[in-house]
Amino acid sequence: MLGTLIVSCPDRPGLVAALAQFLTAHGANILHAEQHRDTTSGLFFQRMQFEMARMDPDRTRLNRELGELARQYEMTWRLHASGDFTRVAIFVSKMDHCLYDLILRQKEGELRCEIPLVVSNHPDLQRVAEYFGIEFRCIPVPEGNHAAVEPQQFELLQSRNIGLVVLARYMQILSPQFVRKYSERIINIHHSFLPAFAGGRPYHQAMERGVKLIGATSHYVTEQLDEGPIIEQDVVRVSHREEIKDLVARGRDVEKTVLARAVKAHLEHRVVVCGRKTIVFS
Repeated sequence: MLGTLIVSCPDRPGLVAALAQFLTAHGANILHAEQHRDTTSGLFFQRMQFEMARMDPDRTRLNRELGELARQYEMTWRLHASGDFTRVAIFVSKMDHCLYDLILRQKEGELRCEIPLVVSNHPDLQRVAEYFGIEFRCIPVPEGNHAAVEPQQFELLQSRNIGLVVLARYMQILSPQFVRKYSERIINIHHSFLPAFAGGRPYHQAMERGVKLIGATSHYVTEQLDEGPIIEQDVVRVSHREEIKDLVARGRDVEKTVLARAVKAHLEHRVVVCGRKTIVFS
């Protein structure tokens, strides 16, 4: 079994050595370590992967002593074991390309997670979820009032032990309460290269401006619409000859690829939020 430790704290000499010495003293065999210093904030970030075969299987002592080290260095930390699979709920509306892509990648083992639940505000994609043996819940949303259905959604997510919510073209705005409850655990795909063309109808906005590149952005959801920390982006070149339907068709490929990369990075514990941006380790 592999362990992954992610830390962030104010930068100071000796951090790399202190963390390495701590892990090796507890029997870890360090396989990979990557660090980054953010010059704007002065914060230090590190991700370490290690074999846990010789470590005490009871993590109580490890967590306690890691907490003591963290207090010494004003450190925020997360420790994960490779056997701890995240349970993911996918929220959709009517478009199926991102839903299909995520499920197939999970079935092939590319996304190491469980997908026990698909939630939608429309019944259209029930056939997709049921084909793959995934529970589907249709929860219609009153126009402009997503908060009205959120108690029902919360109950579903909690009862299914969901650790990550993926908005796979879920065309609804979540309430601040929902976002706070799942802070840094909601990933959205927006069909533009943010911060350009935020909000609705980004392909129409792009065509009106005559852009030569269209893109997609996957980000953590915050209370500010389409302004959450960006995890992954990509673009495709377009020309003046293409119409809206062409932009939409070409954009779908970028959307599903970008979303899958972002979800994969999150599941592999490679993402750390730093203010309005993210550090994404390789």
